[in-house]
Amino acid sequence: MIILGVILLVVGFLTGISILWTIGIVLAVIGIVLWIVGATGHAVGGRRHYW
Repeated sequence: MIILGVILLVVGFLTGISILWTIGIVLAVIGIVLWIVGATGHAVGGRRHYW
């Protein structure tokens, strides 16, 4: 999810499409939050680890 967010950020920046930029930021932030929560040992979405 983090990689997809970064790709959308780059594509949105290069093409000037603001919706891609916004979606990219949202996906990257959600991915980072899930990664941090999973790394602390809490179950995320019923899983012990979030990849």
